[in-house]
Amino acid sequence: MAESKNKTNRYLEKFLGIIETVGNKLPNPTTLFAIFALAVVVLSWIVSQFDFSVIHPGTGKEIRPVNLMSVEGLHKIILNLITNFTSFAPLGTVLVSLLGIAVAEHSGLIGTVLRLLVLKSPKKLLTFVIVFAGILSNTASEIGYVLLVPLSAIIFLAAGRHPIAGLAAAFAGVSGGYSANLLLGTIDPLLAGLTQEAAHIINKSYEVNAAANYYFMFVSTFFIAAAGTWVTERIIVPRLGKYEGSVKAEEIKPLSKGEIRGLWYAGLATLIFTAIILAGLIPENGFLRDPKTQGILKSPFLSGIVTFIFFGGVIVGLAFGIGAKTIKSDNDAIKGMNKSMETLGSYIVLVFFAAQFVAFFNWTNLGLIVAVEGANFLKSSGLGPIPLLISFIIISAIINLFIGSASAKWAVMAPVFIPMFMLLGYSPELVQAAYRVGDSVTNIISPMMSYFALIIAFVGKYDPKAGIGTLIATMLPYTFVFFVVWTLLFVIWFALGIPVGPGAPMFLEK
Repeated sequence: MAESKNKTNRYLEKFLGIIETVGNKLPNPTTLFAIFALAVVVLSWIVSQFDFSVIHPGTGKEIRPVNLMSVEGLHKIILNLITNFTSFAPLGTVLVSLLGIAVAEHSGLIGTVLRLLVLKSPKKLLTFVIVFAGILSNTASEIGYVLLVPLSAIIFLAAGRHPIAGLAAAFAGVSGGYSANLLLGTIDPLLAGLTQEAAHIINKSYEVNAAANYYFMFVSTFFIAAAGTWVTERIIVPRLGKYEGSVKAEEIKPLSKGEIRGLWYAGLATLIFTAIILAGLIPENGFLRDPKTQGILKSPFLSGIVTFIFFGGVIVGLAFGIGAKTIKSDNDAIKGMNKSMETLGSYIVLVFFAAQFVAFFNWTNLGLIVAVEGANFLKSSGLGPIPLLISFIIISAIINLFIGSASAKWAVMAPVFIPMFMLLGYSPELVQAAYRVGDSVTNIISPMMSYFALIIAFVGKYDPKAGIGTLIATMLPYTFVFFVVWTLLFVIWFALGIPVGPGAPMFLEK
């Protein structure tokens, strides 16, 4: 039995070693997109040399590849290089939403709420609250990684438990439950923008709102929190045993009077802001409803959800900052916004090349051709909808091991898979939800994940001998359980035919 277990461990270590080696050899994501954009131009010339075409199943028109290595193609690239970048849908939505959230983060609101959640939770619910708080922290980008993960280790140690177990629970929520949340965050408009760009390959007028997966992700939050709690208590804690390291328990400081006052101010601001939104949505002629149909699905509220994320972050963040006296002037609020823009420098550079790749791919018709041929292949394969969607989740999870950025992966995958599934009758929003499941579950075992090295450093504080293998071995059970639970939830959700979000049905209208 022991020999069989050792053999399994050797195979696992070998597999993870291959993943790490291959992943480390990949160039920077920005370089990848530059290579992809150039490859599309060259590929368009190669494919155009053959008498190759497909028939668009919707319009019946013949679709042929367009050669960008021509005078006309060169002119198009030169004239549209700037507009490809400035009109790229995810760019503005991410920048605007992050500006609002930056104020809430800089004021200390988000960090204080996370501390309060963890400090006030009963001991029996401590693990659940940590995983749950980790999931919620995704609204504010990196705060979960830099604040909650190390804080959870300290809290577990103070409670007489193994600190790495607390760290693992928080990391599982922050990274493994990346796409789940009760609130909309920066990732929602970002992915929705990429999905919409890809959907335009088939339907130029198709719109995808930022809340497209909200129903599914809201419910997912509780399932992932419960699954993370189960793994921590049943697998991780027994495996780690009693902590015998040299690090002593630290005192966890309670909230200060200023922070408590700030929370009251923020709570009041939240109530007022929510009341204004409800006043615009509840009445049949509410000012936030669609002026033509008086409906909510295509209302200014849902279509402009990024605006509400921005104002919500600013208003509640300012209220907390004024109450806690962390924001004493307009300069303090502006500093928070400036800091968030500084961290987005690399993202903006990446977006420039990603925008060119997506535009070139659309111009060449290669995406449409691949989609039509791929859809025909999938139809002839005999795979039913559920095996098909599960296969897509698995593909997303595997690719995530090599490309850590959720947006970078989706920018590459969406132009191929969104049109392909649309031609099979599935909505872009459904495909995006399936992608988010696969993209999340392997985050915690991917060395390519941007905060992976930081988490290893946190683990090393409590176990100096720990390395990448230690972290992956600790987090692997979460990946397997999250995959099973989340995929099963997705399958049940699909079988029941529940929309994944407002205005986001399972299937396209015929």
